Amino acid sequence: MSYLHAVPVRNAAGLLAAVALAGTPTRVPSPVAVRATLSEWKVELSERTVVAGAVTFTVTNAGSIPHAFEVEGQGIERETDVVQPGSSATLTLTLKPGAYDVYCPVGDDSHKKLGMETHLSVVRAAGTAASSMGYDAEPMSRSSAKMQAIRVSGGGPVIQILPGPFPFPDSAAPILQQFGDEREGLESQVKNGPYSNNVVPITGAFAVTAWDKGAVRDSVDGSAEFSTQDGARWKLVLDRVQTKDVPHHPRFGGVILGLYYHGRTAVHTPLVPTINSAVALWGVGHLYKNGALVTDNAMVHVMLLSRTRRDGDFALACWDCSKNKVEELQLQILPGPGEPKLDAPGGFLFVNWEASKADTYSPQPR
Repeated sequence: MSYLHAVPVRNAAGLLAAVALAGTPTRVPSPVAVRATLSEWKVELSERTVVAGAVTFTVTNAGSIPHAFEVEGQGIERETDVVQPGSSATLTLTLKPGAYDVYCPVGDDSHKKLGMETHLSVVRAAGTAASSMGYDAEPMSRSSAKMQAIRVSGGGPVIQILPGPFPFPDSAAPILQQFGDEREGLESQVKNGPYSNNVVPITGAFAVTAWDKGAVRDSVDGSAEFSTQDGARWKLVLDRVQTKDVPHHPRFGGVILGLYYHGRTAVHTPLVPTINSAVALWGVGHLYKNGALVTDNAMVHVMLLSRTRRDGDFALACWDCSKNKVEELQLQILPGPGEPKLDAPGGFLFVNWEASKADTYSPQPR
């Protein structure tokens, strides 16, 4: 007696179909291709919105200094190695729906703070169901950043810094190679520039409030009065930010809060020790000498930075000062474009308040 039975036709067809499907390889979608271009000081993406899944970023450094590329969000934080100028790198990630920050992480995010950041939206493919994680069809909305401001008051010993040799030329030399056309001018400052140990005690006061509103909407309000080594009385009224290119500095608006730069960071001139700043701003001010107006277009640079000078003789004490207490308030004043040098040693004014303080807040928009 046979125990074999005929398989019904409809069941046989089903089995054949199942066998056929089992033998068909599953098609894996190719990664979405996104081109990323890095330069001073921006990150540009060929696509700002992509479908969830594998994404390959081809990253090109079109700038003049080293950069890198990082993607952060939805539990992912991945970056490329440093990409040299003119070189490229790739980064392939599997991205879930949501919003991602894309930026350059070089210099403990100092490049990011200078404007090298953008955002990527990742959405579900059309026709797919939302996952159990609760993703919606649109990426998460991003709340707008609150405007920030900082009040700074100068305190402690006040010194005027006069022209002289830079005390760390060997440390700065490798970074100077990256400055291209500006290199010759910077190298001359190594021998006789504003960052020197040629220091004299003076007297003065400085208070400033700066608003970091983003792009070219930054603003500043402050004044300084001081007497220099020759007995001259100077007054600065600071009420405008500088939003145009300044030698050795990027264009990003006038005020930036919290920045790691100078020195070995490859951000801005290396002829300053490596520092952390609570605020850095570039402004335009009205400058008076002995009560008479000198210029309405003085170029002004202000930093509240980590302490670089030692007590006593106030010589520069370190090449990497980024871990020191942030209390040194620095004021640099140059003549306006096309104007004659100031009547002061070196044609500029450079004053430090060595034990200063600040507080940040988020006020109502002005």
